[in-house]
Amino acid sequence: MEQLIENKLIKADKAFSEWKKIPFEDRQKLIAKAAEILKNNSEKFGIIITKEMNKPISQSIAEVEKCALMMNYYADAENILKPEKIDSEYNYSEVHYTPKGTILGIMPWNFPFWQVLRFATPAILAGNTVVLKHASICFGSGNAIEEVLLEAGFPEGVFQNLEVGHKEVKEILEHDAVKGVSLTGSGKAGGEVAATAGLNIKKSLLELGGSDAFIVLDDADLDEAAKVGAKARLQNCGQTCVAAKRFIIDRKIESEFLPKFIEEYQKFVPDDPMNKETQIAGMARPDLADDLENQFKKALENGAEIIIPLERISDNEFKPGLIRVKEGNPILQEELFGPLGMVMTAESDKEALEMANNIPFGLSNSVWTKNKDRQLFFIENLESGTVNINRMTSSDPRFPFGGTKASGYGTELSLLALKEFVTAKTIVGN
Repeated sequence: MEQLIENKLIKADKAFSEWKKIPFEDRQKLIAKAAEILKNNSEKFGIIITKEMNKPISQSIAEVEKCALMMNYYADAENILKPEKIDSEYNYSEVHYTPKGTILGIMPWNFPFWQVLRFATPAILAGNTVVLKHASICFGSGNAIEEVLLEAGFPEGVFQNLEVGHKEVKEILEHDAVKGVSLTGSGKAGGEVAATAGLNIKKSLLELGGSDAFIVLDDADLDEAAKVGAKARLQNCGQTCVAAKRFIIDRKIESEFLPKFIEEYQKFVPDDPMNKETQIAGMARPDLADDLENQFKKALENGAEIIIPLERISDNEFKPGLIRVKEGNPILQEELFGPLGMVMTAESDKEALEMANNIPFGLSNSVWTKNKDRQLFFIENLESGTVNINRMTSSDPRFPFGGTKASGYGTELSLLALKEFVTAKTIVGN
């Protein structure tokens, strides 16, 4: 291992020995200060995001502001890590929540600030220290986050950005100083990291891919569903794990809904990401655009029909595409990470549910219906970490976020996230 990285891991471990003793409320004050710095400099940091991965600047600024909102949530949060007294016959009868130590975060490029801080904030508030392995195109974001936390007053070593590639991850995770890992990324990367963590008996949290369903039933507000559906697919150029990817439409309203949806979809025209009016820009890298184009061709070869062609206009830009797909097309078992959506039709609520569940993933789904009984049917039977009723998926600091099946395990956000990287230590005796 490179000596610089070794030194940073040792520094994180030493910082942990002191950081874990800092009172919860004092940690919260530092988090509030960091949130203030982010909010006051959202445009400055937004420019870093846009330059690194082509996100429209208005969305980049909104990402930074959302990070500040989330951090303020934790700055004001109830301390659920206080010792819990358990009624029993013993004098000592408690559960103490003790932080694990240094946690490795392996984070993607699609939300360079949000993904990092969503994981790091509750982990650090719980008393852990964090080392970050960011995507290679987002080292600037990683360094900026470290600078923000230092400016806010966090001790050196509590959060450190490691400028390393994928090859170094295994050795870092195996290091004695590292006690757990949180990864947001692909299923392949998640499996490899979880295997290494498991072999070394270290806690892992995985937030992986999705192919979320956007189910529109015959009593839905079709105008609103069409407008929100287009945004749900194309925000961040479709490069979002929880983006709506499969639009399952009730056969009875297909002829009415589809033209509305197409009209809204075609309002997303690629433009300069630095223009604050731009809604969609290029993908993060040309090789990612190649992957999407190959998936589009694969879908067509297996019977998909074009509704709106996926038209490549530069090395990393597309005019967004839309295809009609039937059950059995192998593309349904993959994640489309870019501006390409899939349309399916269902004859009944039961068939819509079966279509929604018939994939490896289980991240988040959206159901559009005004009927409470129908809502409850999907709430109880959809296989996903989140179910949205008459809204698109968007994470909220107050609510747990995570998936099931091949979409991963573990909880981010909400108070529950504070307990992901702690040990519940039982104290019993007289």
